Amino acid sequence: MTGKKTHPHCPICRAEVALLDQNKAFPFCSERCKSEDLGKWFGGSYLVPGRAASPEEIVEEVRRPRQND
Repeated sequence: MTGKKTHPHCPICRAEVALLDQNKAFPFCSERCKSEDLGKWFGGSYLVPGRAASPEEIVEEVRRPRQND
């Protein structure tokens, strides 16, 4: 090990990313990349594996009282 600090890379453009204390868009390099990632979620480019919930299941989950952990 050289002791050299390495920075993570932006998941959108692969540029080096400044850490959270220096970059409010972390883990992205910029607000533009942060917005592009959000757009991919909204546009359906990213999917969570599993079957889609029915509208009835969603309503039931939203109306269910939350339990304190």
